[in-house]
Amino acid sequence: MRRRDRRLGFRAVINNTAPVTSRTPRDTRLRLVSRQPLAAARRAVGARRRRSTPRPPEGVPPRDQLARQARACLSEAVRLARWADGTGLSPVAAAERVAAELRIPVEQIPVHWDRARLAGLIELHDGTAMPGWRLRAWDRDDSAVLRGWVALFDAWSLAHPAPGGADPGAVGEVVVAAPQFLSVMHLSSGPVTVPALLDLLRRRIAEIRAERDGAVPPGGPPAAEAAEAAKAAGNADDCLPALLDWALDGLASVGALTRCAEDDRGRPGQAVLTPLGNWAVWVKLEQICVAAQSPAGNIEQPAEDMLRGCARLSPGEARAEYRAWLAARPTGPAVAELIDAARGDDALIRGLAFEALRAVGAPAEPAVREAAGEPVLRPYALLWLAEHDGADPADLANGAPGVLTREEATWLWVDTAAAVADHGDGKVLVEHLDSAVQSSVPELLEAVRATGHPRTVQVLVALAAAHPDPVMARAMRRAAFQVHTGEV
Repeated sequence: MRRRDRRLGFRAVINNTAPVTSRTPRDTRLRLVSRQPLAAARRAVGARRRRSTPRPPEGVPPRDQLARQARACLSEAVRLARWADGTGLSPVAAAERVAAELRIPVEQIPVHWDRARLAGLIELHDGTAMPGWRLRAWDRDDSAVLRGWVALFDAWSLAHPAPGGADPGAVGEVVVAAPQFLSVMHLSSGPVTVPALLDLLRRRIAEIRAERDGAVPPGGPPAAEAAEAAKAAGNADDCLPALLDWALDGLASVGALTRCAEDDRGRPGQAVLTPLGNWAVWVKLEQICVAAQSPAGNIEQPAEDMLRGCARLSPGEARAEYRAWLAARPTGPAVAELIDAARGDDALIRGLAFEALRAVGAPAEPAVREAAGEPVLRPYALLWLAEHDGADPADLANGAPGVLTREEATWLWVDTAAAVADHGDGKVLVEHLDSAVQSSVPELLEAVRATGHPRTVQVLVALAAAHPDPVMARAMRRAAFQVHTGEV
């Protein structure tokens, strides 16, 4: 085993892929194939704008309790997803067999299978069932569980189809109006009567129709006109009571609320959010507030400007911005715009674009697979696909053998160094040396020269200027000159 050269910040390794620790007490290393390859570059952009982390309202259980409730709500869906993972088959196509093996009523299998797919537990690729990353993390990751349940909550109208014969336009309006009465239920902190919810629904649908027809003046309609519009909508829409029942039943079926029927004394029925539903509505209201408070107006910006505006945010804050930006656009064009931004010259934007694509999830897969054919995007795309296909993010952060070739890993190292050089400082750039797979600076320089990365010269010059060891700085300048002149 070679002895460590302390001047270079490298340590001897038994093989060339062993992890290397940072030389500083505070761990600021940038691993080559981490889930977020540009973490150091983001850290080096400058002081981030900090927001205090909002706390859930009083009465909302801790996350571990919420996760237990979500696991219970999706327990049958998880059993079906695991059965499909083991067989590669759709349980619906083998319903009798599944019913006998798992003791699930045959008629319930399509319902729970739909929930498994809507929650991201399972995916179908060319007719073959493949486990989603949430299924692999289900027993150990509360965040994965809660995200899966929220995905089901968002898709309640798909999990509980509208009554046959219902007007599709009215159904769509009820789905659009549902967040408002859910918000009122959240703010009420208790049961809300069904007649009150029906009144809210009618008023909101009247507003939706007025907005659609361009009849709403700045500041909203006058109160008298809004009341008249609500009354007209109520008179015209006799189907709304039935559709409100459908919406409440659908939200109850995914565990977001519970209902009480009218009692024998004639008191009206009520609905109240469950702890999970209360928490989910609070989270969405907070996300709206975060997007509205963005000083850069990221939600209105093109992809590259949005990503640049997110560079100074913490990863969690940036993910909220990505989701808000994506929610305001059709998925296909939004994915294409992010990938086009990743093709640019700024490596920081390239890494952030693939972070944003993680917020898209499965719908981005075809475009990312196509992007893997482009040399500039290939390392990022391969890491994205590995995680999407079920690789543990912790494994990716520790080297992910078999995901990237040594040449691709070196190319990514240079690309990340370019981001640090553009947006960071010399200290972070020197620390970046410790994340290379090569065990010495000479080996690294030889590999870097062979990558053909267009920013190789600039990276080597920046490293030479920042490195405190004059011998190493001279070697880097020599390597930069050789790349510039085309010497072998």
